[in-house]
Amino acid sequence: MSKIEIACFNPESAIIAFENGADRIELCDGLSEGGTTPDFETLKDLRAKINIPIFVMIRPRGGDFTYSDAEFEQMKTDLIYLKSLGIDGFVFGILDGNDEVNLVQNKTLVELANPLPCTFHRAFDRAKDLENALEKVIGCGFKTILTSGQKPNVSEGKENLKKLVELSAGRIGILVGGGLRSSNIKEIREFTNADYFHSSAITDGGAFASADEVVALKNK
Repeated sequence: MSKIEIACFNPESAIIAFENGADRIELCDGLSEGGTTPDFETLKDLRAKINIPIFVMIRPRGGDFTYSDAEFEQMKTDLIYLKSLGIDGFVFGILDGNDEVNLVQNKTLVELANPLPCTFHRAFDRAKDLENALEKVIGCGFKTILTSGQKPNVSEGKENLKKLVELSAGRIGILVGGGLRSSNIKEIREFTNADYFHSSAITDGGAFASADEVVALKNK
């Protein structure tokens, strides 16, 4: 059965997603930066209010996905603390200076997160070589990849998304996201055969998820 994850950049959106049928929440801060690590107190408060899974972004800043030693240490520290707050999983992704999946750093974070599952986020869409990147992410121990098929959005990336679903062969979940809306989710689902979908459900250019859009995404 298909499932919907809503990317929420504030607690208000998370409540809207929860109340309107989302299966999971990706909680982050930094909407304009594409998602950064959320405020710890916000997460504590939200965890007390909703009972669907919350996956938390671990990303110290916007920009690229290659981090300094100090930034990586911050990611480890944040993950360890957030793990104690009753969350359900993590979302992160680290590339090296050649835009390839950083095996050592990603494995380190996945092991620190254990037994909680980890999603490799859209850093995947900047990684070189689709097939090689897929195998590296699987090798690091991630359970899911969030991707638009290495294209600007899911509509342009649907061929690659279909390929990823086929290549993954059930070894890792392909979470389809990036420009996904209720207006195109049915077409993308049927073309790619994917089961997992990701959207901010923001329809007005603002900062909050739309209740109607969450419902429409779920229904389609």
